[in-house]
Amino acid sequence: MNISVALRRVTFRKTFNPGVLNLFDLVIQAPRAWASLTMDFLTELHDVSPTGIAAAVGRRIRNGELAAGTRLPTVRDVATQLRVSPGTVAGAWHALSESGLITSRGRAGTFVLEQNTSWLPPRYRDLADGAQVPYRLDLSSGTPDPHLLPTVGPAFARLGRRTSGAVTSSYLGQPVLPLLEKRLRAAWPSTPEEITVVDGALDGLTRVLDILVGVGSRVGVENPCFPPFLDLIDVLGAQPVPVTIDGHGATPTGITAALDAGCDVLILQPRAQNPTGATMTAERIRDITQAIMSHPRGRDIVIIEDDHCGAICSTADLSLGTHLPHQVIHIHSYSKSHGPDLRIAAVGGPRRIIQPLVARRMLGPGWTSRILQTVLLELLNDRATQDHVAAARANYARRRREIHKTLTSHGVNTLHGEGLNMWIPVTSERAAMVFLAAQGIRVAPGDPFTTSGSGSTSTPIGSRPAGDGHTALDSRTALDAGPHIRVSIGNARDNFDVLGTVLAQAAHAS
Repeated sequence: MNISVALRRVTFRKTFNPGVLNLFDLVIQAPRAWASLTMDFLTELHDVSPTGIAAAVGRRIRNGELAAGTRLPTVRDVATQLRVSPGTVAGAWHALSESGLITSRGRAGTFVLEQNTSWLPPRYRDLADGAQVPYRLDLSSGTPDPHLLPTVGPAFARLGRRTSGAVTSSYLGQPVLPLLEKRLRAAWPSTPEEITVVDGALDGLTRVLDILVGVGSRVGVENPCFPPFLDLIDVLGAQPVPVTIDGHGATPTGITAALDAGCDVLILQPRAQNPTGATMTAERIRDITQAIMSHPRGRDIVIIEDDHCGAICSTADLSLGTHLPHQVIHIHSYSKSHGPDLRIAAVGGPRRIIQPLVARRMLGPGWTSRILQTVLLELLNDRATQDHVAAARANYARRRREIHKTLTSHGVNTLHGEGLNMWIPVTSERAAMVFLAAQGIRVAPGDPFTTSGSGSTSTPIGSRPAGDGHTALDSRTALDAGPHIRVSIGNARDNFDVLGTVLAQAAHAS
């Protein structure tokens, strides 16, 4: 069966499920007088499929043209206006309802919902769209599986037995516990002049950028990249410069192009790159080092490395700081391995950057909780916790391997990669997301991850580079072309062959 036909049938069946509150029935029976809005922009649509209609209305809800509380025209009125069947419009309304953008209030009509993500930065908001809707399976968030996080109770209990209260005797004490710093240095991929701890990897990145970047600065970012990186660059008045990546991370030619463009800072994720899972090898580290050292501006640039997945990665923690110690800031997060609510990441690098970072924090939070630092130290030294993290690492690797194998068997060429995220090429981002929503599955749209929004272009899956049946994509293939969705495996605990098949169907939907 043609995937687009299957999509329409799935949506139709779900819409007309007997005994379930039925959006089509509620809306199509509403009198025309109830409509308080005419959507003239719909007459300009070239794509009058359920997906096209839903995308057009959804864009105007997100940008505020259709405000919360607006009553939409009836299905019949819109169908007449567009000269399509009522079933086509009902399919679009259903998709918008599944995305949390509209709701039916029975005979009162269908209304635009208030978006409870307005407080988020723009690209974060794109990722959170539809979060208010309960999904059977949420693969959109990038968070670790709570079942695979180590238990922190024993660490807190041991801390409680050793101290009766706060462990801080002065507001001007060293921000890092000496024993924790010693433990961090022993595992660091290079030899930094200074190490401190902050409240998560993004906090560390924000504070480093505050020191290095100003209005008009140019910041090189991998394309695609973690969307909040782009929000941060926007807030600082800087300009993002896309850096091409492949299966081994940022490419030497991409780094050279960023230097040619006048970048002051580079943000790189050496392993488990978000969203692609790309991971640098020692050879790639050497090649990038050579590209930087041979460039006339190479000695002026600062590289920020975000090791956001940390110990759940199977590959070694590598750093350009091994070769460029005075130019590299390395950030190591413990959120994925030991728990997001610990809110701890370590930041190491040259003294000229770390000391101003620490000084600036003294005018804000001062330091990261020494109680939480102590708990992290307990976890890092505890043999049972080490075994637990190792088991989680193997579990995540198995999930990726099984889903990747199924995708490849269905002709969807995606990088095997590392970490919690998979970057899946699709024919149409919107069609893929609508298809998955009809199955009760939520994923992240690919477009917010790109520096230019180029991911919104439809590209037939068959036109992508073919794989060899094992790695699916050659490690040297650029990963930024065409539309994608990002799938996070944190909540994918079983039935990987079924999930992989559904994801493959979504990838081919149009």
